[in-house]
Amino acid sequence: MSSTWQVHSIIMSAHLNERMEEKPARLTVLIDAEKKKAFEELCASHDLTASQVVRQLIREYLARHDIRSGRRRKGARPTAAEPHTPRQTN
Repeated sequence: MSSTWQVHSIIMSAHLNERMEEKPARLTVLIDAEKKKAFEELCASHDLTASQVVRQLIREYLARHDIRSGRRRKGARPTAAEPHTPRQTN
């Protein structure tokens, strides 16, 4: 086996392992029927699924709040859903 093939094989294995570790989770969102229909039609007009667009929106929202892989970066500010609690000094 050539060294180029070995490197390619290792890279492919790494990508496969990453995908296997990323187990999908379901998120259920309740919205009114008219908004759902309009959203799905808009997504389809851009040749995208609603799930693709929602995933992108979630990635952008997390990035805007400096959150990666479900963890906030050290020193990042809290979101509105997570109010800041000042530390008590003794």
